[in-house]
Amino acid sequence: MTPSNPLRDESGSTHLDSTAQIMDRISSQLGTQLSLVSPDGTRRRASRRDPRPTLVLVAHGSRDPRALTTVTALAERVREQRPGLAVRLGHIELNEPLLTEVLHELTGHAVLVPLLLGRGQHVKRDIPAAAARFPDLGTRVAAPLGPHPLLAETLHARLVQAGWPERPAGAGSGAGARRGHAVVLAAAGSRDPESAADTETAAGLLADRLGVPVVPAYAAPTPACPRGVPEALAALAAEGRTRTAVASYFTAPGRFATQSAGAAPWIAAAPLGPHAALARLVLLRYDQARNAPAAVFRRTLSSV
Repeated sequence: MTPSNPLRDESGSTHLDSTAQIMDRISSQLGTQLSLVSPDGTRRRASRRDPRPTLVLVAHGSRDPRALTTVTALAERVREQRPGLAVRLGHIELNEPLLTEVLHELTGHAVLVPLLLGRGQHVKRDIPAAAARFPDLGTRVAAPLGPHPLLAETLHARLVQAGWPERPAGAGSGAGARRGHAVVLAAAGSRDPESAADTETAAGLLADRLGVPVVPAYAAPTPACPRGVPEALAALAAEGRTRTAVASYFTAPGRFATQSAGAAPWIAAAPLGPHAALARLVLLRYDQARNAPAAVFRRTLSSV
């Protein structure tokens, strides 16, 4: 059994950045600094009010200390991609600062972007309820991150980092070369059937990208999400899938991600983490919620 690879990305410390990544980061930081300088060389006066709402990343929270490090790095990646945007991080539970503490400190407007991957109770009830405690703060709650092709891109990248071949072993790129390969998409599980449907859709997007079966399974099975990770792995092995990887459908490390990776018979990918594609998706959800007309936004929120 191969243990899960450490989280590796452009902001991690387990490998050196490529020259292109370093130059991108320098360019982003330089652009931010130049935006503060007028053509005559004097420093621009800061505007009294940034018209853009504050982006509040809403993480679940975890007792695993790696989780806080990971979502903090993701927040920094979002700042790099949108220089000047105010980005805050709040947690539903277990980590500081809590979401309610962050909202208490804000003024003006905010868009809450859940770092959650489906339409579970946190997205439908807990986060809107926290926002409702501050009626003087104009808030919108964005859709959850998943499902979306940018998540499939991130999952693919993490699998490659863990050892997934860009082209499975064997000549050619057809079905014969992939016959022994498969992926279990390990998710947390939820009592909400819509959350399970979102995970099924995410598995389909990843399967389309990889060209192999991707089976969604859950670290904490429920009636809505009944298939456990070990059961999914066993079923694929019975079908003759000798190279089954576990893809970690979690934003950050934690108990469920570690548990799922430990069941992997071959390779296990790291959680999504502060990947550039995930940061782009965060900003997409922010823009969608911010720019939606009020009537459309209310209908969208009621359907979440």
